[in-house]
Amino acid sequence: MQDCYYWATLHISMELGPRSLLYLYRYFGSGKAVFEADPGEFRNIPLLSPQVAEKIIACRNSLTPEKTAQELISSNIKVTVLGDPDYPKLLAEIPDPPVVIYSRGRLPGHEMPLIAIVGARRATPYGRVMAKKLAEDLTNLGWGVVSGMARGIDTAAHEGAIAGNGYTLAVLGCGVDVCYPRENQKLYEKIAEMGCLLSEFPPGTHPQPKNFPIRNRIISGCSLGTLVVEAGERSGALITANFALEQGRDVFAVPGSVTSIRSRGTNNLIKQGAKLVESAEDVIAEYPYLSFSLPASQECPVKRTKLPPEEAAVYKYLNLEPTHIDQLAELTGMPVSMIGSILTMLELKGLAKRLNGDYYISADLSRR
Repeated sequence: MQDCYYWATLHISMELGPRSLLYLYRYFGSGKAVFEADPGEFRNIPLLSPQVAEKIIACRNSLTPEKTAQELISSNIKVTVLGDPDYPKLLAEIPDPPVVIYSRGRLPGHEMPLIAIVGARRATPYGRVMAKKLAEDLTNLGWGVVSGMARGIDTAAHEGAIAGNGYTLAVLGCGVDVCYPRENQKLYEKIAEMGCLLSEFPPGTHPQPKNFPIRNRIISGCSLGTLVVEAGERSGALITANFALEQGRDVFAVPGSVTSIRSRGTNNLIKQGAKLVESAEDVIAEYPYLSFSLPASQECPVKRTKLPPEEAAVYKYLNLEPTHIDQLAELTGMPVSMIGSILTMLELKGLAKRLNGDYYISADLSRR
């Protein structure tokens, strides 16, 4: 019987916190040793409470690793334990790595550089566009993207990695067999297909608020650096950035509007020394030893054909900040009906993108 199923049995049945499980791992070295130890030994272990000791003894008598293995295998859930050859190398280096991780899909190879992209759940169109573009460009360069599959920036980051046909790792705040939020079911399935779903919580664990701050240390722990795209002053993404600093990893941030409450966190990070990021190049420049280069599309921008005067007059007011059609009419002095026709032409040419509520942004991410 593989040792991982001994640990999984202890973990699933006892619901031990990560610190208690890590303490047992460092004391015994293997899950099988925990099962074979004399009952009296548990009562004499320093820092192990009598309650936990009795739990362990009861667990050994009521459950078997064979049954745990059968249930996990039938659910298509892989178990990996700290010290296993395929356990994420960077994650093993943090002060409090999870002893047991559960996954669906393909764990990242040790040779693949990973970057975490996190941010606000209630993201602005600007934030979502930037997160998706940065993730896509980074995966085109051979990087993998780590995030938490939450709404907003996390979702955009995973989608960008998938759009770039790259690798993406979703670290969940629930069991690996639970999709949260539910509207991300298709994304959940695509990540399992093209990357990996990972969790330190036992299968079947439902999302709870207390799980997500704990989970955030794994997002940063798997990554060379953490890139915060959009975050308010109390955003959970800042917890991830703090974990990255504590783990000795790099912190990056995308600047935002000084008038946006959703950019106060990222702008403050930059003030405190986070590397300002406007493109994938700003990230990879910090890792010259990885020898990556920008894709040709960034090195040699595509030359656009000259626009008719009416289209050029509208296009010059489009950037990554959403602009309402009425405002464009006011800026150009053209009627709204004419602006609508021009915007349609710009969309067909791949120069504009329509958002909800008749807002528009430029589809050219070099326009800021």
